[in-house]
Amino acid sequence: MGAGKTTLGRSLARALNISFVDSDQEIEHRTGADIPWIFDIEGEEGFRLRETEAIDSLTQYEGIVLATGGGAVVKEENREFLRTRGVVVYLFASLEHLFQRTAKDRNRPLLQTEDPKAKLKSLMEVRDPLYRDVADIVVDTGGQSLRQTVESILKELKKLADAPTDASKSGALVSGEEK
Repeated sequence: MGAGKTTLGRSLARALNISFVDSDQEIEHRTGADIPWIFDIEGEEGFRLRETEAIDSLTQYEGIVLATGGGAVVKEENREFLRTRGVVVYLFASLEHLFQRTAKDRNRPLLQTEDPKAKLKSLMEVRDPLYRDVADIVVDTGGQSLRQTVESILKELKKLADAPTDASKSGALVSGEEK
């Protein structure tokens, strides 16, 4: 949450001249409800089931940049979809950066607690190793401009493209969420 996956994903897709898709927006489109409402009615478990369905479907497309929700990596099934169907870019940001970026955002159900910073920290402790495990590219989004970050990702993608390829990967680029 707050690492910049949507903003960065859109800019990266423009730079690559391909489509951008946000899995949370896709879930909202499919259900006709926003994410906080889904959490309220179905809880996190219900949302995660919808998220897995969306990620399964979206990772089968080629030639897209896909931004996933931050908790997508918690489920092994999602990690497998991401790992085998695209190039995964983990957008890392420090706890302080994430807290600053999300502090006033009421659209983040998991942060609607007495101590959102502590919640962010606990989420990071679980998610960071999972993202690092599945990531092909890790980019720190905390100290660079949007343009610099996109250029950094493009440079890493070129390195991957020039390396021997894994035939099991499709053309999807997956922008994960972040520490």
